[in-house]
Amino acid sequence: MAALSARVPRTTADQPVRRRPWRRWIGRVALALLAALVVFLLTPLGRYLLRAGWEEAKILARRREIAELVADAATDAPTRAKLQLVLDARRFAADSLGLDAGESFTTYSPLERDTLVLVLAGAYRDRLVRYTWWFPIVGRVPYKGYFDFARAAREERALEARGYDAYLRPASAFSTLGFFNDPLLSTTLAGDSIDLANTVIHELVHNTFYARGQAVFNESFANFVGSRGVERFFLARGQPRAAAAAAADWAYERRRGAFYTRLYRTLDSAFDAHPKDSIARLAVREVVYGDARRRIVAELAPPGVTDTTWARRVILDNAALLARRVYLTDLELFDGVYEREGRDVVRATRRIIALAKSDERRPYQALRRWLGVPLLPDERGD
Repeated sequence: MAALSARVPRTTADQPVRRRPWRRWIGRVALALLAALVVFLLTPLGRYLLRAGWEEAKILARRREIAELVADAATDAPTRAKLQLVLDARRFAADSLGLDAGESFTTYSPLERDTLVLVLAGAYRDRLVRYTWWFPIVGRVPYKGYFDFARAAREERALEARGYDAYLRPASAFSTLGFFNDPLLSTTLAGDSIDLANTVIHELVHNTFYARGQAVFNESFANFVGSRGVERFFLARGQPRAAAAAAADWAYERRRGAFYTRLYRTLDSAFDAHPKDSIARLAVREVVYGDARRRIVAELAPPGVTDTTWARRVILDNAALLARRVYLTDLELFDGVYEREGRDVVRATRRIIALAKSDERRPYQALRRWLGVPLLPDERGD
């Protein structure tokens, strides 16, 4: 009996499980992060990003290799020519302009509609201050794109109901800043050859450099590189007429930029004359915009356009003014660097990026210091 009552050692299977503390910690962190993600997706920003992600996923799911489409006999000749132009512009941007092309614009994605996205901008009615939105990674931006057009219209009305100016406009392309391999979209393909090549170069500038929280600088800089770059692109292709047309387009952009800069500074000075009187500010803004309306045909008529009815359709308010200046601010500074760098767009691009990195909070001031032109106070809203 003694033998039967002897203690039998337990096998490994009989041993109690010893839990490691670090495993419990990782599990708790994972559950907390999952819970935080679920809560975030229930917020307006979360739902917005979820919709944007869904739309981006649909765009990516429809992609076809552009090279395959060019080689496909079923592709009609005009489309084939435009697709080949995109590949050529992309290669030129990478090889001759030094831009980070990655895999962007190597694929094509058709859309089910002729407008990609509606972009909303807002501003205070009695001062030149933008309404901004915050997003992860990129920081604050002065516009917000909507794939849901009905929601865009609701948000526009909501901004106006809260006392802001609101400006809603269509856009045919956007950049994910290199996070995805941006395809060419059918909305972009609808443009002419100059616009198409310009768009490719413009968006690849964003892949190459994007200053956090400096949307105005980023877009105006990309406008400059796209315009000067596409001129050089067509010259390299032996197409001097297209290059001349691209140069004329850039000259018109410079003219638009100068017009809206004068309007901005006139209105800013008028607002400053009534620092604490909102009613007076609203009254004086009507005078300033009325004068701009009278001058717009003489100063802003597109080349070759004789019909002046377009001028009546131009929206003039604070939101529209600041939205246009996103792409048109201080273009002469970029051209100033371009001239000092021997009219070499590659050297100018590299110089501007280096200067912007040297003063990330005020990149325009960095350009002014390097050019030796007078520094300006930070422009409110810009």
